[in-house]
Amino acid sequence: MPLRPEPALRRPEPIIRRLMVLALALGAVVWVSVLVWQVSARSGLAQLQTRAEADLRLAADRLTSAVVQFREVAVLAAEHPYVMDLARGEGAKTPGAVAAVLQRMADRAGAQDLMLLSPGGRVLAGPEEAPAFLPAAPDLLRAAQGATGAHHGVNPVTGRRFYRYAAPVFSSGGPVAGIVVLSFDVDRVEAPGRGDPVPVWFTDAGGVQFIANRSEMVLQVSPGGRPDPGSYPAGHLTPAPAPRKTMLAGQALMAGGGYLPDLALQVTKDLPVIGLTGHALGDAGAVLRTARAQALSVALALLGFGAVILALAERRRALADQLAAEARANAALEVRVAERTAELQAANDQLTRTQAELVQAGKLSALGQMSAGISHELNQPLMAIRSFAENAELLLERGQVQAAGQTLARISDMARRMGRIIKNLRAFARSESEPATRVGLAAVVEGALELMAGRMARAGVHVDWQRPTAPAIVMGGEVRLSQVTVNLLSNAIEAMEELPAGAPRRITIRIAPGAPGHTRLSIRDTGPGIADPSRIFDPFYSTKEVGSEEGLGLGLSISYGLVQGFGGTLSGANAPDGGAVFTVDLRAAPEPARVKEGA
Repeated sequence: MPLRPEPALRRPEPIIRRLMVLALALGAVVWVSVLVWQVSARSGLAQLQTRAEADLRLAADRLTSAVVQFREVAVLAAEHPYVMDLARGEGAKTPGAVAAVLQRMADRAGAQDLMLLSPGGRVLAGPEEAPAFLPAAPDLLRAAQGATGAHHGVNPVTGRRFYRYAAPVFSSGGPVAGIVVLSFDVDRVEAPGRGDPVPVWFTDAGGVQFIANRSEMVLQVSPGGRPDPGSYPAGHLTPAPAPRKTMLAGQALMAGGGYLPDLALQVTKDLPVIGLTGHALGDAGAVLRTARAQALSVALALLGFGAVILALAERRRALADQLAAEARANAALEVRVAERTAELQAANDQLTRTQAELVQAGKLSALGQMSAGISHELNQPLMAIRSFAENAELLLERGQVQAAGQTLARISDMARRMGRIIKNLRAFARSESEPATRVGLAAVVEGALELMAGRMARAGVHVDWQRPTAPAIVMGGEVRLSQVTVNLLSNAIEAMEELPAGAPRRITIRIAPGAPGHTRLSIRDTGPGIADPSRIFDPFYSTKEVGSEEGLGLGLSISYGLVQGFGGTLSGANAPDGGAVFTVDLRAAPEPARVKEGA
């Protein structure tokens, strides 16, 4: 029988296999992390370049606009009649008068100097401290040829930077008769950009950093630059530190320091209008930190995922048991959820019944409050009917048939009035649960007014009601809308009972179009208004004293729910000139479908 291998000889194989798998997994994690870093860094640097270009474009536009404004002033000064006359040797204006005009223009524009020169550079009019001649410069030579020239540099006396425009003044025959020179301090156009978070500077053709939003960078010469000796006297320029460039994520980044970002992306933009080139640095540190954070997060996520996979492999049996236990727990939970759902359904049904009972109780409460007035409304016609009946009997005995007929007709009118009141009472008291149908809103309001007539008469309330000329048909329930209207009228009467004697007690009722597809009913009183409009529709909220017989604060809450059930809204607010106004917005009823003939 062959010998079986010893167990000790087979143990190293699983260990080596696991180490190989672990090495491959770690290599994959490193490779994926580097890839994520590259993608994130490239994307972030692309966005950084876009932002830096936008910042540079904004700063360049701001600088160009400010500088070009001074050029326009120089051109306008060259076209001034006094300037043209003095340059051409015409007119009677003295150099002092022309200098005063030029000084006023310079002050208004914010320029430093504004002078008139001859084509050879002799100063014809200008400030008292102006030199007799200006040395030849590119702007003066260009203006002598008939074009507007520009020049910039450092004043050798003051050491301040200046920017200058030279505009030609033409003679009557065409040649250049003079030159208007406008110079301004560069600080005026540089100051608005100071404090910007992005370093921005502008260099001229000689590599001099002439304008910058960092004071340390001003008048530094970029490596390889050749500044014009005529524009920059000796001793005013300093060499700029040589930038150290490094390649990261396929982008050339500049390593700065001090007043510049440690690692930045540089963008440039040519500005031929003002003869400068704009530069800006976007801080790449945040982008690279984000890329490193994302790469580290991915690495940690992959390591965690691998650890989870390893743990799952080692605990497969335990997980199966756990899943079985969870399945049993889920089954028990589903049973509990089903039981709880049934309980909630029963509670919801009970709440629905309770709401219906509260609605009916509200109507019965309103009927109780209206009982005295209704009794008066019914008792008065009953007594009149009795009196008219006795009169009719006497008239018949006397043979006055026509007078007896008139008396019987009045008895019929009284009976119809009593029938109408009883009909409104029966309609108001019955329960209604049908869906919303077409209802005439004006008829609902008039029915509610008939029910409340006695109570309003006892309270001394005057009703301002104007029936709309057009039909106001809305979607709702006639009984429920009647309850809402009666409730709002009752609240208005109760609010005005607190008014002092002699104060006007008036209820104004209007029906008008509301929002598109809606009809609005507004009921306004002259009472003291609503103390807290935000709580008037809360259940059991009432401004009446605790224990009063006037209600539990459910009327408006019930009315709010009824109106919402019709797809409408009920709102209350204080009127600007006093009192409260309640607004009911209801959906206008669509036109009923017409049945075609022969259908």
